[in-house]
Amino acid sequence: MQLVFATNNTNKVKEVQALIPEHITLLSLKDIGCLEDIPETQDTIEGNAIQKANYVKAHYGYDCFADDTGLEVESLNGAPGVYSARYAGEQKDATDNMNKLLAELDNKNNRKAQFKTVIALHVNNELQTFTGICEGEITTSKTGAEGFGYDPIFKPQGYAETFAEMPLSIKNSIGHRGKAVSQLVAFLNKK
Repeated sequence: MQLVFATNNTNKVKEVQALIPEHITLLSLKDIGCLEDIPETQDTIEGNAIQKANYVKAHYGYDCFADDTGLEVESLNGAPGVYSARYAGEQKDATDNMNKLLAELDNKNNRKAQFKTVIALHVNNELQTFTGICEGEITTSKTGAEGFGYDPIFKPQGYAETFAEMPLSIKNSIGHRGKAVSQLVAFLNKK
């Protein structure tokens, strides 16, 4: 079985490839010749995932899945949420995003947060969605060199380390994307 993962983020592809069974061949957008930026104009994480999956299916015809992820901080009323990638501006710079978030939480005691990933799957002309959530908190400084995005400032509940300090295998087993992908895999295995 071939599936397109509708992302240009090589870190996401690496994370998901480690979770997908060997009988599923994962293709990237580059593999199918999709070099344009797929629109993400919805105001929810779910909406963006569905929009990206619909775009690939409509324009390229492949069975595919797309994800969207947001970091939701309780004391910031769920921000940055759907705007996580461009929180500090359209340059989508992870360091700028983390610095802005740390500055906004500087005088706040409540640092509770959660990562939320929604995967939208288009297969056999059906649309399915899968949601993974990982609760935790925002640290006061960046630690760790692994992962990407907000990983150096997100400490999952029950752990002393940030995502950026963990091996990928642990992050995948407890993380938001790993949870959503495991639901995706379970669904595909039933097909």
